[in-house]
Amino acid sequence: MASGPHGGRYTSLASVGLTDEVACFLGGDAMAQDVAAAGGEGGGMPVSRSSLFCPASDLAAWADCLAPAGMHESLSVGLSPLGGRHIGLLILLFKSTSPSSRTTRRRLAALAPALALGIDPMPGLLAVARTVRGVTAGAVLRDDGLIEPLPGLHSDQLLAVGSPVLAIASQRLSEGLLYSSFLWPLGGRSAPDGHARITVVAAPEDVPAALIGMALMSPSQNLHGLTPRELEVLGLVIDGCSNQEIAQTLFVAPRTVAAHIEHLLVKLEVRTRTTAAVRAEREGLYVPSVAGLLGGGAGLRRPRELAAARPPPQEAGRNTARTHPSSLSLNIW
Repeated sequence: MASGPHGGRYTSLASVGLTDEVACFLGGDAMAQDVAAAGGEGGGMPVSRSSLFCPASDLAAWADCLAPAGMHESLSVGLSPLGGRHIGLLILLFKSTSPSSRTTRRRLAALAPALALGIDPMPGLLAVARTVRGVTAGAVLRDDGLIEPLPGLHSDQLLAVGSPVLAIASQRLSEGLLYSSFLWPLGGRSAPDGHARITVVAAPEDVPAALIGMALMSPSQNLHGLTPRELEVLGLVIDGCSNQEIAQTLFVAPRTVAAHIEHLLVKLEVRTRTTAAVRAEREGLYVPSVAGLLGGGAGLRRPRELAAARPPPQEAGRNTARTHPSSLSLNIW
């Protein structure tokens, strides 16, 4: 992945006066590399192409796309909510070769924080996260396998890149689940420190396509008196394992498994293991299988590819006024 904000590429949210080809190029690897090379991710005063330390021919975006499309000058400014993190980039492209005036730069610099506040998806995602009772930590999942911090909530090792918790969360999002939850044992398989509840919420459609959802951590609630071992057995029942398979997985006798299942049926107030599995899934009592707990991906259910990104933005109208920029692109990570 090209070097861009938080290690990812840009996604064009809106553009005016650009062909489809140019709009797609501005959201690609070459553009992200050029932005990083030119130091265009910072806030403050906008940066023009003519003020860069290197010629346009050394920048792939200009040499391969923008110059052939008739663009000769630009202004770009990083978008950050007042004093906050970098979330995107505003680019004005000009067919004129004359550099922009200092007044134009000052006005664009003053406008940038307001634009950043308007397109920042995190406040909306945080509002959704706050609806989860007792939420203590969270992370925003990306379609490239990376994560974004959720401002206003703590981070946690369970929600770090490479965690099996995030592998399960990403899998559930790829399966099209808008909302689901499961339990994760703390301190090891036997859950000496209890369980954390992991809630997985799909991202709303009005956020950038690169953000696919959230994984949220909160204390476990109402486990119906089920012991850590009974919860582990229940998870394998939900996975469709037979008593013999559960016994082999947990290295216990089949009669021990049968006793655990009898106890959990009583505690869940159901008669059959199928009903127990349905109720447990509905109430978020699922504990992932041993393979998932050990950090491997082999035991996770029904792996699928992550959802594809949305198509690139379509061409908007063309601005021909000489006093205005020839085109505009509003990009976000």
